[in-house]
Parts: sequence; structure tokens; C-alpha cells
Amino acid sequence: MSLLRPSPIAVVQGEFSHEERTLLLQLAHESILSTLKNREIPPDPPSPHLAEPRGAFTSLYLNGELRGCVGYVLPVSSVYRAVIDTARAAAIEDTRFFPVTVEEASQLEVELSILSPPHPIAAEDVEVGRHGLLVSLAGLRGLLLPQVPAERNWDRITFLEQTCRKAGLPVDAWERGALIEAFTAEVFGEKQGRQGSET
Repeated sequence: MSLLRPSPIAVVQGEFSHEERTLLLQLAHESILSTLKNREIPPDPPSPHLAEPRGAFTSLYLNGELRGCVGYVLPVSSVYRAVIDTARAAAIEDTRFFPVTVEEASQLEVELSILSPPHPIAAEDVEVGRHGLLVSLAGLRGLLLPQVPAERNWDRITFLEQTCRKAGLPVDAWERGALIEAFTAEVFGEKQGRQGSET
């Protein structure tokens, strides 16, 4: 796996070591390039820790602005595989954007969010800056990552309302029977002056 360029990593205490974070960020870049250039990536995680199942999101930024963000909250595959799949999808399957080009790929900055399993939570127990939210009702589901309300200076109620809006539900659905689930995320990425997360 090749490193495209030096990738300064936000220093945050968490489960993943500096070396693991560096490897996962490199893996995201390599996944995008392998997709664009029809190359193969080694299929097996390099360590037992990176073989553990986790949900994950990959956010891509170009010139400080969001260029793609895709992920899944449930731990359906290993951390290693989740980063490969979500980086590829963020680059070419996020329908809000045109697919990333080979020329753009070398300029992308990556942010990864590795998620804990979601669990039901009472609305009053939601903590802005700590929890991500998943709100579900009548087959509709909306998700916002923990960094979104912190970046936008939302309070707890606004966070709940905006997660309902993301699901296509009335903003007060969280008070009217919607299932509220919370998760935490270890977020790390390359330094960037970006315009907020969208997921």
C-alpha cells in the first residue's frame, strides 16, 4: 500500500493507535485509487484488532469542502473492510456529487469515523459532542455523526430535530414514538480547513 503524501493526523486519545490510524487513512486513499485504476487491495486485515467488526463512515474533502461521505452504522464487516468499502463508495457512489476523478483523488483529504454499536437512548440522555444519533420510525431512518452538532453549535433539541429531518420525518418525531439510538465514534483524519461534515 502506497502513501500518497504525508498525512498529519488529528491527535485524539482513543482505541486506535497512531499507527493504526495512519494505516486506515492510507487504506482509504488506496481504496479510491484502486477503484479508479482497477488495482487490487490485499483482502485480509493486517491485525486482529482491524479484523473486529465495526460500523464506519468515510468523509472526503477537496479544497476544504465536502466531496463525498458514505458509511454504515451497523458492524457488518471488519474495520479494515469497512474503510475499503466506504472510501470507495464516498468517492463514486455518493449521489450528491459527481464521481471523484483520478486527478482529484491525489488532492483528497480523508476523515474516518469508526463507530460503536448503536443502542437505544432516552432523549434527555443524548450528549452533544459525544453521541451520534440514529432516529427510526415507520421504515424511515436518519443518522448524524457526533461531530455534526458540535461543528454547527447545535443544542440537544436541535440535534434531535435535525436527525429526524435527515430521516424525512417531522422534526418532533423524536417526541412522538420514533426510536432514538446513540453511538460513539472515534474520528480522525488529515488536517483540513473544511466546511463541516454533512452526515
